[in-house]
Amino acid sequence: MVGNFIADTVKGKALENYDADIQKGILLHRFIDSFTDSHEITLQSRERLYGHFGKYAAVVQDVFYDHFLAMNWSQYHKVDLDEYTRFIYLTLDDYRSVFNERAERTFHFMQMQNWLGSYATREGIDRALSGLSKRASFPSNMDESLPALEEHGDDISTDFEVFFPDLIFATQAKLAEINS
Repeated sequence: MVGNFIADTVKGKALENYDADIQKGILLHRFIDSFTDSHEITLQSRERLYGHFGKYAAVVQDVFYDHFLAMNWSQYHKVDLDEYTRFIYLTLDDYRSVFNERAERTFHFMQMQNWLGSYATREGIDRALSGLSKRASFPSNMDESLPALEEHGDDISTDFEVFFPDLIFATQAKLAEINS
């Protein structure tokens, strides 16, 4: 879990600076990103969003998928989303000593604003995408996400429902490989 969380802040060979279990989490995160980025269904979702967000369609698609996961959490996990997010925050807090500066800053805001729980609401994803829009290098329109969600939400929700079981299966296979 810790490696998965810090993975986006760990570049290249810096992976070797972490213990074996955290390395596994980083590798799993990289696999999930790669699998997701190349899956035909996620590419279809991004195409739906491209007219609104251009090259940032992938970011918006990712947040929309997080929204549909949070909204339908009980279909995928037996622990309530609020209870699970508390567990995640407590666990990550126990490992703050391994966070680099960027991971520490991200965790601070993630916990303070309850990103994981807030993805279940449209307001939460609007807030998340508005924040990402402020940090984007180019005009992104991510702060105007709700109209796109209204327009394409049903189709993207269906895309997510098709994609997510594929991701679960692929992730379980990758975990077995990493742990062997």
